[in-house]
Parts: sequence; structure tokens; C-alpha cells
Amino acid sequence: MRHPVPAIAFALIAAGLLAGCDQLGIESASATLARTEADAKAVGSACRHAMRAIEDCYTLNPKAEKAAVYTGWREMDEYMRENKLEGVAPSEPRPAAPGAKPKAAKDDAPDEEIIDDGKKPQKAGASHAAKPTH
Repeated sequence: MRHPVPAIAFALIAAGLLAGCDQLGIESASATLARTEADAKAVGSACRHAMRAIEDCYTLNPKAEKAAVYTGWREMDEYMRENKLEGVAPSEPRPAAPGAKPKAAKDDAPDEEIIDDGKKPQKAGASHAAKPTH
């Protein structure tokens, strides 16, 4: 006949180790989800405070959960309207639209040089000299 004491002892030790996972720094799935959502809401709030459009916020933070970003943006918008707060100008320039050509810097030379001598184009066969009248 088997003694149940070693099996019970093993089960108690395993339960104790599993219960201590939070103390070891291992996050549960629900804790990870809550942290991710809180981070996305903070991103949305910061975007609204920086006077950014929600679309810019999505573009600048592609990995953030869009629903939570929107919730944070909307909550900050309501808070700022209620308290009549002004936003802060963003320190990073507005992102370029997807598929748009980047603007050339002022120091860059153009690809083609266009020279305009100030003369109007003439019709074919016209001459510069005035025709005498008889």
C-alpha cells in the first residue's frame, strides 16, 4: 500500500512555489494586459496634451492598442475642456503622411536648374525685327 504523505507534500510544495510567481517577478497574463492598456491610455493622453491629432498618435505609436489610445486621448480631451487647459506644442515634428515624398532641405540643390531669361516664348516664324509698313 502507498503512503499518500509524499504525494500530498509534493502538491503542497508545488502550490507554494506557483503562488510565489508574483514575488519572483513573473507577471500573470491579466497583469500584462492591464499594464499594456494603461501604457496605451497614457500615450493617448500625452498625444492630446501635445495637441496632436488622434491619427498622428496612431502613426507615432503603431504598437500601442488603438482602442486604449483613443480612450486616453478622449479622457484627456474632456479633462482639458472642463478645466480650460491649453495644450503644449509638440517637440517632435508632425509625421509625414504614408506614401508622401519627404521634403527637400533648404540647403539641398535642386535636381534641375531652370533658367528664365525673362523673354516670352515666340511663335514659330516670328522675327525680332519689326516689319516695315508700306
